[in-house]
Amino acid sequence: MTRHLAWAGRRSVLAVLLTLAGASAAPGVWASDWPSRPVKIVVPFAPGAGTDAVGRLVAGKLAELLKATVIVENRTGASGAIGAQEVARAAPDGYTLLLAAAPFTTVPAALPTAGYDPVAGFTPVGMIAHGPLVWAVNKDVPANTLPELVALARKQPGALNYGSAGVGGINHLVLESLKARTQTFITHIPYRGIAPATLDAIGGQLQLLTGTIPALAPHIREGKLKALAVTSPDRSPALPQVPGMKEAGMADFNVLNYFALVAPKGTPDAVIRPLNAALAQLVLMPDVKERLSRDALEPATGTPAQLAEFVQKDLEGWRRVVRQQGLKIDGF
Repeated sequence: MTRHLAWAGRRSVLAVLLTLAGASAAPGVWASDWPSRPVKIVVPFAPGAGTDAVGRLVAGKLAELLKATVIVENRTGASGAIGAQEVARAAPDGYTLLLAAAPFTTVPAALPTAGYDPVAGFTPVGMIAHGPLVWAVNKDVPANTLPELVALARKQPGALNYGSAGVGGINHLVLESLKARTQTFITHIPYRGIAPATLDAIGGQLQLLTGTIPALAPHIREGKLKALAVTSPDRSPALPQVPGMKEAGMADFNVLNYFALVAPKGTPDAVIRPLNAALAQLVLMPDVKERLSRDALEPATGTPAQLAEFVQKDLEGWRRVVRQQGLKIDGF
C-alpha cells in the first residue's frame, strides 16, 4: 500500500508540473486521470480455460485496488495469436491489456508470421504467476522415471507417440526441447487442445504428453497416468512426490507455464507503474495465493524491466529450439 500511495503522490506532482509548464501532450498520453473508464483485459483463450480463470481473478482484484471497472474479453484463435494481435493494435492508453501466457512467446518463436512481436509490440507490466508442466505417460509404458523414458526412446526411435495441445504451443515445444537435449526421436501428434490428447494417453493411443498439473493430476492420482517429472528443476509443491528435472539429470532444464500482464507498445509509465504496484499487492493476498496454489501456480512479482528480460530470453530460447529441431510450421 505504501508503494502505491507513494507513486500516486509522484504522479500528482508530475501533473502539476506539466500544467505549470503549459504542456500540450495529446489526450491520454500522461494518463493523469487514469483509469477514468473501464479497463479491458484481453484473454486470448476460451472461457473456462486455465488462462481465463487467472484473467478473471486478476481482473476482479485489479478492480478493487484501482477502484475502477475491469472487464475480461475472450478473443480466441490461432493459439492465442488473435488476442495478442488485437492488443498490439490497440491505443496505448492503458484501457486495453493482454493476459500473456506461455503461447505469447512460443507461438511467434515457432511461427514468424504469427502477426505480433512479443518484445517490440508490447510494454511489459508485470509477472503474475508461474508453474511447471508435468511429464506423464500411459500406465503401461515400461518407464517410471524420465531417464528411463529417454532410454526407451533411444532404444525404439519413433515408436513413442507424444500428444500436444497443438503445434507451436508450450507442450509441443517442451517435447522438442527434450528431444534436442537427449538426441531422441519421439513422434509428435498435435491435437486441438490437451483434453483429447489426455484421453488418448489414458487409452494407450499415446504414450507420452505434458500438461498443467491441475489438468493431469486427477488422472495421475487415479493411476490412469504415471507422472515421471515436472518441467522445473525442483519438485512442485502441488506434486511433491514427483521429481524435478534436476533429479532427472537435467538441472538447467526449466520450462514454466507463466501468466503476465502486458500493454500495447508506448503505454505511458503513468499507467504501467500503478498497474505493476497493484499486481505486486494482489499476488500476495491470501485468497489469491490460495487460488493460485490450487492451480499449481506460485505468485511471481517483479518490475516491468524484469518481465521484459524474461520475455526476451524465453522467446530466444524457444527460437533456438525451433532452429535446432528444424521445425517448419506454416500455421496453427
